[in-house]
Amino acid sequence: MPTNLPAEAKRKWAEVSAARNPRQKLQLMQEFLGLVPKHKGTAKLCAQVKKQMAALRKEIAEGKRRKAGQSGPKIFIEKEGAAQIVILGLTNVGKSSLLAIATNAKVEVSPAPYTTREPVPGMLSYEDIQFQVVEAPALMEGAADGRGWGLQTLALARNADGLILMVDLANNPVEQLSLILGELEKTRVLVSKPKARVEIERKFMGAGLRIIVFGKLLDCSFKDLEELLKSYRVTDAVVKIYGEATLDEVEDAVFESTIYKPTIIVANKIDVNGAEANLKFLETYVGGQLPIIAVSCKTGKGLEKIGENLFKTLDLIRVYTKEPSEKSFSTKPFLLKKGATVYDLARSIHSDFGERFYYAKVWAKRLVFSPQKVGATFQLEDGDIVEIHTK
Repeated sequence: MPTNLPAEAKRKWAEVSAARNPRQKLQLMQEFLGLVPKHKGTAKLCAQVKKQMAALRKEIAEGKRRKAGQSGPKIFIEKEGAAQIVILGLTNVGKSSLLAIATNAKVEVSPAPYTTREPVPGMLSYEDIQFQVVEAPALMEGAADGRGWGLQTLALARNADGLILMVDLANNPVEQLSLILGELEKTRVLVSKPKARVEIERKFMGAGLRIIVFGKLLDCSFKDLEELLKSYRVTDAVVKIYGEATLDEVEDAVFESTIYKPTIIVANKIDVNGAEANLKFLETYVGGQLPIIAVSCKTGKGLEKIGENLFKTLDLIRVYTKEPSEKSFSTKPFLLKKGATVYDLARSIHSDFGERFYYAKVWAKRLVFSPQKVGATFQLEDGDIVEIHTK
């Protein structure tokens, strides 16, 4: 991303960011492109903005259909359960079959291509929690450029907590996976943890600019960051920087943040001839960067591994709570990220618990004495039982 855009272009993008009406935003984006110098350094930026414009045109067209009383595909699904997981894949790889056999969803399973026209949710059980698994309409080459319902499907992926990339071992799984990853990359969705991640959360006017660096700035200072952000009129926001970030990467996030999604690969049809060889080919291509689960939606083989792998990949832990006056603990766990502390749990229960926290008792197998009295910074692990005491 270039860091030398004209001031006029930066001001115009600030107008784009502030606009809420899709038609107005689309017009302002067009004006912004007219102000961007056309050279090799801005090609990626222009392509990125054009994709956002294509998504806005789809949104406007969908609004027209609704006003005319015409029904269109339902795009977004409200999140439920421990996490929302979206299944992405090409047509006829077994996404509907997976949803039907692994969840409680009522879904049409058909050999006809592109049968699924809108997202279908179901609940997948893993021990004492449930994941919401959503089958998305099939991807195809050019999805990120607006072909088919690609932009809506990829928007589902950006909104999800995690992804299942599904491939068919009866065909060339590497070619399928490469296409899926390519379309995700075009929409700035990463399936491997990036070295740097920048999140810009805009706030109400007067909130001020707050920059939080969890990692390291490679080629700039806080002052450089402030000057860059203010040049785009990002003056009321919380900017979080993870990992080792450059000034270009921060500027990149002004236009659209790169999002990391925990991901597993489900390789279907392990029961067919030639599948084992194709699986080895796939494993070599992935190189251990993502978990691969070989399954058969026809026989049920390997399906029991999906929940466990999702739980691990999402870096979740289950923490159980106990009332000070009760002898038994709650059987419904709180879901927290690995590395969470007692204070994080207290805040999850109720905001007042964080403010009024006094101490906690923790029951855990790893402790020499259980229960053990601990403070707010005590780090929790999967299966811990916690009794919180407030002031």
